[in-house]
Order: sequence, then structure tokens, then C-alpha cells
Amino acid sequence: MDSGCDNSKYKLLGFERNKNLAMIMVVATGKLIKVKLDEVLRSEIIDNLSKSEVRDIYRKFYSGGVALTTYELHDRHERSWMVYVVLNLLLLALYIFSNIGATKLVYLEVFDLVVTPGVFLFPLTFLIVDMLNEFYGLRLARKAILFAFVSNALIIILLSAVAYLPGLPGWKLDVPYGAVVAQVSSVLVASSVSFLFSEYVNSYLLSKIKELTNSRFLFLRVFFSTFFAVIIDSFIFCYIAFYGVMTNAEVLSIISVQVAIKMFFAFFNVLPAYGARSLFKRFVTEGQVS
Repeated sequence: MDSGCDNSKYKLLGFERNKNLAMIMVVATGKLIKVKLDEVLRSEIIDNLSKSEVRDIYRKFYSGGVALTTYELHDRHERSWMVYVVLNLLLLALYIFSNIGATKLVYLEVFDLVVTPGVFLFPLTFLIVDMLNEFYGLRLARKAILFAFVSNALIIILLSAVAYLPGLPGWKLDVPYGAVVAQVSSVLVASSVSFLFSEYVNSYLLSKIKELTNSRFLFLRVFFSTFFAVIIDSFIFCYIAFYGVMTNAEVLSIISVQVAIKMFFAFFNVLPAYGARSLFKRFVTEGQVS
């Protein structure tokens, strides 16, 4: 068995009690299917599972479903879901930072450019979504995107509500707080729409390229999915945020700068993607063995 291909297409999630059924997840889409144990042994699924998963399937099959496996003894996917939670938190943190950081303009004197801090870190969200898609499938990756969007919207709503509460007379931070929250809220619609569209396109393209390449060539799906997502994100955000305030030429100039900076960082997402995949497999495998 080629261990390098383990779980690139399928993952064993558990067994249906008293029915001799295996719960299998299709990695590319996140779809869950129930397959009879004897059918699993005769299909291509068995060739793509890890050695520990194959061992448990054989034990269940030859024991008629009564043998204990790692699924009954403990939650062998605990480490896997902990990674999912961490990636969700990172995605949320970067997304919120990009919105709040938009109130701070950074002037790059060397290039005579004005950008926001989020331009440098926002491309990392595409890497995180790529990793979610790679490890957990399209369905769970899109749920993570939705979680980040809803959480960000809730935080902005709560911050805006606080601005209307009566302040302490003479408190010098009252006015700056209202100004910052107003600025953050003004870009919320633009960032939310661009975030949803770009991340959904990113996750969809990654999933499709993965299917077409038979789970090979990670660098291709990471780069091309990020490439199109970055362009979509910049166009939607800039046109919604600056429509009517700047001329089309000025907006296109800002878009070109944002795309160039984001693509520069996105290009280097390929190496971390390979490293993250390797660490993920090692971390989860150690958890299964222990």
C-alpha cells in the first residue's frame, strides 16, 4: 500500500452498530456514505485507507461486527477535530483582524503606496481554507467559511451597539472608539461579500482540481484556486467599498496593487501547504497509535 496516498480520497469515520456498515467520508466533497463491509473490501476504498483503518475493517468483517476496534475504545479522531477547531479559530482571527485593521492605513514610502495591514495577512485565509478543504473536504471547509462570516458580523453588530451606550463624561476614548467602529462597520458589507464569494470560489476550485488530478499536485490546486480567489476578492471589495467615492481608474489602481501584493504572498502559500499536510498526517497518526 502506498502510504503517501492514504486517505487522499476516503476516510473511515466509524461503523454502524449491528448492521455491518462502515461510515466512509469522501474527502473531496465531505459527503458521508454507508457501505457494507464486504463491499468496502471489494472496492477501491480499501486501497485508499490507512493501515489502521484497514485493520479495523477486517476485524469487524471477520468477527461479524462484534470485535472491538479503536472506534469503540476511544475517539480516535479527537486530534483531527482539534486541528479543525484551531484552523477555524485562525480563519476567524485573520478575518476579523483584516476588517479592524482596515482603519489603519500604511504608507510604503519606497513604493509610494498606501495599503491596509490586512493586505499582508488576508492571503493566509486562502491557505487555511485550502488546508480545511484538503483535510476535511468541501462541505466542512464551507462551514468554516460560514462560521467566520457569522462570527465577524456578530462582533461588529455588538461593537456598533456598544457605541450607542451612554459614555462617561470626559472619557477621552469615547469619540475615537465611535470613529473606529464606524469605519469598521462601513467596510463590513464589502469585506463580507468579497470574503464569501472569494472563499467559496477558492474551496470549490480546490475541490474540483483535486478530483481532476486524482489528489495529486497539491501545488497546482493551492496556487490556481488562490489565484482566482484573490482577483475576485479584490475586485468585489474595492468596487463595493469605493464605488462613487473614487473614479474607476483609481479603483482599478488599488485593485491592481492589492492583487499584486496578495499574489506575492499566495505564491509562498504552496510550501506551507506541503508542510501543513505532512504535520497533519503525522500528528493525527500519532494520536491514532496512542
